[in-house]
Amino acid sequence: MQAEKKQDIRKLTLEELEAYFLSVGEKKFRAKQVYEWLWNKSLKNFDEMSNISKSTREILKENFTINHILVDQFQRSTDGTIKNAVKLYDNNIVESVLIPTSKRITACVSSQVGCSLDCNFCATARLKRMRNLNPDEIYDQVVAIQEEASLYFDRPLTNIVFMGMGEPLLNYQNVLSAIDKICSPEGLGISPRRITLSTVGIGKMIRKLADDEVKFNLALSLHSAINETRTRLMPINETNTVEDLAQALKYWYSKTKRKVTYEYVIWDGINDDEKHARALAKFCKHIPSKVNIIQYNPIDEGEFRQASQDKIDLYLSILEGSGIIANVRKSRGQDIDAACGQLANKNEL
Repeated sequence: MQAEKKQDIRKLTLEELEAYFLSVGEKKFRAKQVYEWLWNKSLKNFDEMSNISKSTREILKENFTINHILVDQFQRSTDGTIKNAVKLYDNNIVESVLIPTSKRITACVSSQVGCSLDCNFCATARLKRMRNLNPDEIYDQVVAIQEEASLYFDRPLTNIVFMGMGEPLLNYQNVLSAIDKICSPEGLGISPRRITLSTVGIGKMIRKLADDEVKFNLALSLHSAINETRTRLMPINETNTVEDLAQALKYWYSKTKRKVTYEYVIWDGINDDEKHARALAKFCKHIPSKVNIIQYNPIDEGEFRQASQDKIDLYLSILEGSGIIANVRKSRGQDIDAACGQLANKNEL
């Protein structure tokens, strides 16, 4: 029963922590010391707070808990990619990925346990959405990958993408709180310019990002600029149509002056023709943007198959002919189900 009464200390702001210390007769500056241990040094245990007296540590242990994540399972791909199965304090599992290239080490993190959006090509969509992740649970995924980058590659973490399990814009406040802490000098001090939030496209929330003047990058999982096709792929398009998204993105650009990246998979027999390629080129003209054509990673023997190289070349020819920057992204970590669209907690299914 005592454990149930303990509050997760990382839910407190610095000001709230200061008020707590004053209420128990401690000096106000203790709060800043503890706050630094919790965030900048990512400490998991009150006993290790060496500049805090033992009596104060005992008070903290009696009243608070640190709900730190645990990397429960660790897999490493032949290409160096690392996938973490992360156990949360309530025994739910999410996955995060370290993606190494010659110039970057990127952390791909999750924002929800499961997902509720039912994209037909994505393994995560087959999981029931259990709950949103707390800011500290998102933060801890980044810290774990930062430590792995140092340990296994002797290089720093350079980039963060919110492209793991869940839809970040459906956990809006917690995701923004986590990013704020990640970017803060009191946290990890990572520039927001090195962070990309990827969304399936929720118009009103894209507008809210613009109104909140966020400094990080925005990516949109598009996959078709034709409503009929996109709705088949992504049911959310029924309420957030291609036209709605175009207006939301124009608003985003008018407020932020920041280009958007469109993530796009080309599937055999679904969107691999000239009509779809030209629709994409037209959509890209709404605001400054670029396209990442992403290799598809099969999740079963179903209807979705990677398009042939000549179809990808067709897209590239049309996009480049329209003056649009387009890159083909080869997926990494396929052999451990760590590539785009494959995160599904297979150890739990």
